[in-house]
Amino acid sequence: MSKITARLFTDPSCPWGYSASPALRRIEWRYRDQIDWQLVTIGLSDPIEAPPKRSPAEYAQIWLRLRERFGMPFAVEPKSRPATSSKACQAIVATRMLQPGFEWRVLRTLQLLQFNTPLLLDDDDQIRSALGSVEGLQVETVMAALDSPEVQSAFRTDWAEARHPGGGAASLQNKTVLVQGTERHSAPSIIFSRDGRSIEAGGFQPVQAYDVIVANLGPDLSRARPAEQPLDALALYPGGLTTQEVAAVTSDCNDVPDRIGTEKRLVALHAEKRVRRIAMGDDALWLSAG
Repeated sequence: MSKITARLFTDPSCPWGYSASPALRRIEWRYRDQIDWQLVTIGLSDPIEAPPKRSPAEYAQIWLRLRERFGMPFAVEPKSRPATSSKACQAIVATRMLQPGFEWRVLRTLQLLQFNTPLLLDDDDQIRSALGSVEGLQVETVMAALDSPEVQSAFRTDWAEARHPGGGAASLQNKTVLVQGTERHSAPSIIFSRDGRSIEAGGFQPVQAYDVIVANLGPDLSRARPAEQPLDALALYPGGLTTQEVAAVTSDCNDVPDRIGTEKRLVALHAEKRVRRIAMGDDALWLSAG
């Protein structure tokens, strides 16, 4: 049986890409290794080609609105200065080349720290420190490769692919962005493909959109039931989940996640020392203590 390929276009600095995490965790939980996920970095901002358009205070206001709408943790303190994301994307690309599979852990780490700490995504020392929290990652090897021709070429390939959405469904839905006369994918855009057929979910989409696409491309796939309890969800994610992500994975079908009820269950497990809690913005990252 052939797998579905899911090509995800995103960027560690995009709050929409980050806010899609609960929906993505739900799809991952349901279909596991029946979907082959591939990561393409967009490079939303660059010192020369795409400098930041807003101040740190303006970005913080956007984050607060998304926090209330989608439930991922966000801190409220604005960054010390505007920062660009191309260097962080290059760190993801370098990881993808040097330690395949670890790029997802690097993306996740940079997202969590971008939106919940003072981390500046264009500062080498701060990126190095952030990557140091990824267990098993060869941090110095990755950092040393950032300016190599191979990594720069691979990043430019990602950059170019992200800027050729092809006038398809994402364009029709106004889910692409026009930057200096060039149309590009917005984060998180996903192209699902199987057996020569592709369906595009442009930009931020609800979990129902992903669910319909996967069901149509793979009606013969097996579909896991929701996790019965938070500990089941955390067992599949040793790097931890936020409250909203646990709520999404434990919610039936495509129901609205019960964030409050889920947090109560997690707090009870924490009191029993069965989970660990790492404060994160206005929320937490939960990890199994077993």
